[in-house]
Amino acid sequence: MDGRTQPQRLDAAQLGAELGERATLVQFSSAFCQPCRATRRTLDEVAGMVDGVAHVEIDAESHLDLVRRLDITGTPTVLVLDAEGEVVRRASGQPRTVDVVAALGHAI
Repeated sequence: MDGRTQPQRLDAAQLGAELGERATLVQFSSAFCQPCRATRRTLDEVAGMVDGVAHVEIDAESHLDLVRRLDITGTPTVLVLDAEGEVVRRASGQPRTVDVVAALGHAI
C-alpha cells in the first residue's frame, strides 16, 4: 500500500452495494467529472470480463465522510478491494484497462 500501517476495509453498508465475490472496483466520482464517465465505462468493462468482480460507483459529494476517511483528494479515484473488502490498490485519474486488470491481480 502507500505507507499506511493499518489496512483499510470497506463493507457493503459503507459502499451501499454488495462486495464482489472475488474483488470490488470502487470508483469515487463527481457530477461534472468528464474522466469519471470514461472510468465508469472501463471499470464496467473489466467487471464484465472477470468473474466475481463488482464495480461500485460512489458520488464523492454525497459521501464526504467516506471521502475524508479514505483521503480521496480528486475524482476519479479508484480503489481495488479484495474479497474481504480490504483496499489493496488505489489510483487517481482515468485508468487504462490493462492497469485495472493488473491491479485486480493483487486482489484475486
